Amino acid sequence: MRTGLFTGLVLAGFLLCSAARAAEGDKTDPPKAGKAQETCPVMGGKINKDIFVDHDGKRVYLCCKGCIAEFKKDPAKYIKKLEDAGVTLEAAPAPDKNAPASPKAGACPATGAKGGCCG
Repeated sequence: MRTGLFTGLVLAGFLLCSAARAAEGDKTDPPKAGKAQETCPVMGGKINKDIFVDHDGKRVYLCCKGCIAEFKKDPAKYIKKLEDAGVTLEAAPAPDKNAPASPKAGACPATGAKGGCCG
């Protein structure tokens, strides 16, 4: 008879504990932060923090300038590749609204003349 009473008390304690956890929400494992980007999504090489592309509010680092054009062909593909690998991308800084407009492609930054030569 004592065994049945002991078993009943253990079961009651377990149920009370489970109910309390359910009421509070299970807080045993907080969400894990992703890992920082270390490799280029295009070529797989070590990233260079001076070479990056900002896309859709995210900053993606690349290994070389040659990867920029390839990345821009399908940015979603490369971002997904990184995120699927558990990488949490840095947020791209907000654009500076006071910055001067960039010159037209192929134009001289100083004069705006076409041809790419400022001289």
